[in-house]
Amino acid sequence: MSQLSSPLLFRPGAVAAKGADAGVPAHYGEPLREQRLLIASKAVVDQSHLGVVTVSGPDRLSWLHTLTSQHLTDLEPGICVETLVLDPQGRIEHAASVVDDGETTWLITESGHGADLAKWLDSMRFMMRVEVTDVTDQWAAIGYCDPDGTLTPKIAPAVIWDDPWPRTLRGGTRYGAPDEEHPGARRWWRLGLVPREELEERVAGIDLAGAWAAEALRVEAGRPRQGTDVDERTLPHELDWLRTAVHLEKGCYRGQESIARVHNMGRPPRRIVQLLVDGSTHELPQPGMAVLNGEREVGKVTSAAQHHELGPVALAVIRRSTPADAQLWVENMAAAQEILVSPEGISAHRPPPRPKIPRGVAPPKK
Repeated sequence: MSQLSSPLLFRPGAVAAKGADAGVPAHYGEPLREQRLLIASKAVVDQSHLGVVTVSGPDRLSWLHTLTSQHLTDLEPGICVETLVLDPQGRIEHAASVVDDGETTWLITESGHGADLAKWLDSMRFMMRVEVTDVTDQWAAIGYCDPDGTLTPKIAPAVIWDDPWPRTLRGGTRYGAPDEEHPGARRWWRLGLVPREELEERVAGIDLAGAWAAEALRVEAGRPRQGTDVDERTLPHELDWLRTAVHLEKGCYRGQESIARVHNMGRPPRRIVQLLVDGSTHELPQPGMAVLNGEREVGKVTSAAQHHELGPVALAVIRRSTPADAQLWVENMAAAQEILVSPEGISAHRPPPRPKIPRGVAPPKK
């Protein structure tokens, strides 16, 4: 997975990010102030490390529809959704933000994943009239909050993806709070694509926030991310990702049977949870740290950030059966749960169970 470095790393005060955000600035010296500017639509975040893949050709939407978890055959230009590439057991292999401009479908994916996603899609072309291209080296993403549309004209992106999270899209379902009560209900996140060679020009005159600021707002919103919150076992149900990335009324894609089985009859073995961490120790949890219920390990921290209001906050994936009122610990730090996925593991749109028919009684005629 090749890693591109941003020219904004050479701005005064820029400190390089590590891990999933390597290649862009983590902050410019004042990460908490940068968060406040980002929320106020007065700053933008360099997201040029994200992968960008284009799919063109007359069969592009119907073809992507058959391969991924989202209903895409009738995707109208400018409508923004997400989709997943799953393995046969329904585990997440790729996640992509999707928008079509009428001629090309744009897929924005995790840092370092653009080439892998393009290679996999290209291997599935067969006789379809499509062309797949990894254009990460040509296009750079800029992230920003823009509920009023004030920043977009200044950046003038060629392509805009509005994050639908946490709205439950058509055909989706939720394992957590109703949309309007979700912690992410007021996060208005956009990714704008600009020619990579024009990145510095497009952000000229606009305050810059680093990846730490964007991550703090994402963690506050309980918004899953492949580069941090997904491992080799992750099912979309565990992260509440059926809200925006899975359409339950379509079939015939890899992993669909597993998705339907868990939704209709089963329960996800794990659940994502937001942890509000005791800040008195002045420590920040780190990804990979064990989450404990008493002396028993029940999961791992996947993302963590220092939020300008909440203090230390994290996302963790824990055993679904962990009680919602359990006092959790991350090393020596107490952590209160903010429920993102119900411990019951049943979605809001799960079909009712079929009534049991006593032995010897014939089922009613249809």
